[in-house]
Amino acid sequence: MIQANNRFLTQSLILPAILCAGLTSCTNHHVKEITQTAIWRDTDGNTINAHGGGILYYNNIYYWYGECKGDSTYRLEKVTTWECYRAEAGGVSCYSSRNLLDWKFEGIVLPVAKGDTSSDLHPTNVIERPKVIYNEKTGKFVMWMHIDNDDYTKAMAGVAISNTPVGPFTYLGSFKPGGGDSRDQTIYRDDDGRAYQIASSEWNKTLYISLLNADYTKTTGIYTRNFIDASREAPAVFKRNGKYYIITSACSGWDPNQASYAVADSMLGTWKTIGNPCSGLAADKTFYAQSTFVLQVPGKNGLYIAMFDRWNKTDLIGSRYIWLPVKFANEQIEVPWTDKWKPDLN
Repeated sequence: MIQANNRFLTQSLILPAILCAGLTSCTNHHVKEITQTAIWRDTDGNTINAHGGGILYYNNIYYWYGECKGDSTYRLEKVTTWECYRAEAGGVSCYSSRNLLDWKFEGIVLPVAKGDTSSDLHPTNVIERPKVIYNEKTGKFVMWMHIDNDDYTKAMAGVAISNTPVGPFTYLGSFKPGGGDSRDQTIYRDDDGRAYQIASSEWNKTLYISLLNADYTKTTGIYTRNFIDASREAPAVFKRNGKYYIITSACSGWDPNQASYAVADSMLGTWKTIGNPCSGLAADKTFYAQSTFVLQVPGKNGLYIAMFDRWNKTDLIGSRYIWLPVKFANEQIEVPWTDKWKPDLN
């Protein structure tokens, strides 16, 4: 949760689809490279609204799922222990791409429930950090997300499923994995087909890693408690050469802090903390951003992309995206800052 100084164009909250697509449209918008400080636009020229997101690769297409943020940011004054800035939830947006540069808006694949104040998906609630994996046995696309009330005291994991990557997703409900809180979260599907949910728990003091059931819609009750009392959030998990890596953030509200990474021999094993993976400009502040996902690009053994959100706490829809390549030296990683770069998918 990190504040930045840049802002997006003001957008309307009349319809979720209009909000997430933006209001400025021009056809055949083409992106030549990733430019960290730019306003990222989809193929119609509209501002991309997919915060706290992750990417699914399916049938040679990349699908980027993220939080659709409302255009009005406000501070929840009843929360006095931290700066609880909020924006109305607009559901989960989805964009597709074949080259990780040109993103087509596929729509709101998990819409909000505007007329039901009792629903987890009501716009006044929290729908954050959506991630999607595919279950080959069931043929379902499974989405996990952080579900909360406006002051972040509910702390649940929500699950939705779909027959296609572009939805619509059917919401199944929310629960507490392992009986504990579930806030900043991600999911990870391993090579053997087993999947895990990784979430900040115990009021963000401890990170839970939970083994999911066969259809990926529930936890099995098998979980580990990690980084106990270390207060880590914003987990991003990936694997390389049999080693598992996790990048996390410290807990400082929406303000910047230094990232850290750890390595393990198995998801439910012992994690060894190594240190800050970032280097270059503002590395001690994670480039004024926060981790959300690491994409291992299929077919490119050495190409991993670390995704971050550069949060703007007073204008959450105006938060930017930072994507950087991960470099490896033996079992250690580095995420160096670069203003511009282009993923080599050839």
